Amino acid sequence: MTVSWTNFIAALVTACVTALVVVVLGTIAFRIAARYWSRGDMLARTVRAPFRTFAGVIALAVAVTRTPYGAWDWWPAVQHTMRIAVVASSAWLIGAMLIYVEDVSLRRHRTDVPDNLTARRLRTQVLLLRRLTVVAVVVLAIAVALFTFPGVRTFGASLLASAGVISVIVGIAAQSSLANVFAGMTIAFSDMLRIDDAVIVEEEWGWVEEITLTYVVVRLWDDRRLVMPSTYFTQNPFENWTRHASELLGAVEFDVDWRVDTQAMRAALDRILADTELWDGRVKVLQVTDALAGYVRVRVLVTAKDAPTLFDLRCHVREQLVGWLQRHDEDGLPRQRTELVESSSHPYLRQPSTGTGLFTGDAQAEDRAARAGGHPEP
Repeated sequence: MTVSWTNFIAALVTACVTALVVVVLGTIAFRIAARYWSRGDMLARTVRAPFRTFAGVIALAVAVTRTPYGAWDWWPAVQHTMRIAVVASSAWLIGAMLIYVEDVSLRRHRTDVPDNLTARRLRTQVLLLRRLTVVAVVVLAIAVALFTFPGVRTFGASLLASAGVISVIVGIAAQSSLANVFAGMTIAFSDMLRIDDAVIVEEEWGWVEEITLTYVVVRLWDDRRLVMPSTYFTQNPFENWTRHASELLGAVEFDVDWRVDTQAMRAALDRILADTELWDGRVKVLQVTDALAGYVRVRVLVTAKDAPTLFDLRCHVREQLVGWLQRHDEDGLPRQRTELVESSSHPYLRQPSTGTGLFTGDAQAEDRAARAGGHPEP
């Protein structure tokens, strides 16, 4: 008995019609949800392709499974292929649904606002969870597809029996890779490092751009990318300028003359900060912190909402105060003083020399000079 093509075509048409009805009903449901639910349109875009693929594969698999086969040896292979296709399409649909849930969490917390500490922490964890989700879904789908083969099921039973030995071998062979994986999970869920954190790593300043299971990408201030293994951040000290908040305090220092008018300089600082939006209004301090080597050191402390703004603010304050010194307080500009003294004016220099040297000044010295010059004694 061969495959009944009439039965196959009838089953295929019935399954396709059913799948089409399901797809149409699903599309209508998504449109209704998008009208009354703000996230409905996003859900429809995310699952449209995997949902339609899943419905079509299910329809074809039902038609192939319901059709009996006889003398043709390749028909069981077709049925087995359809079972694997069902597993793959199911994994795609499940993965899309999980990614949608994660995207909703990301959209709910914005990172483009000043107070974004919680949003950046959540974004870091969700992005890492997305990678774990994709890996887990793919691995499970491959495992389920492989276990549809009878030989693989037998091999799996023996594999579980020797799982202890294999785990030891794999652990030794992949020790560094596994260490990076666990370090990446530690970074994400211990809140020690987040996306957009301002950090100093290897004497380079930048922002955390990406955190994966095995490495961290730091975007440096000049748009270079520094790629560091995840274990670096769990085994080495580093500076995190936005650990608890993004606000920072910075210093601007000047070496000026002793005649500088610090009160007028402080008033100029007040006017400079009042005219700029870079200053966040928290701290403004001008103090004389040192006075030595012919100079007075003036330190200005200012605050800003984040590291890039603070850098611009420090440059702005430095430029404006230098211009103010040039225009309004020339006495405060740094100078080096030199005193010229005439050699004949000092009383010590006018006295005749009465010192005794090695070859002059007394009889013994002159005797030594005579012997050194090769002259015989008189």
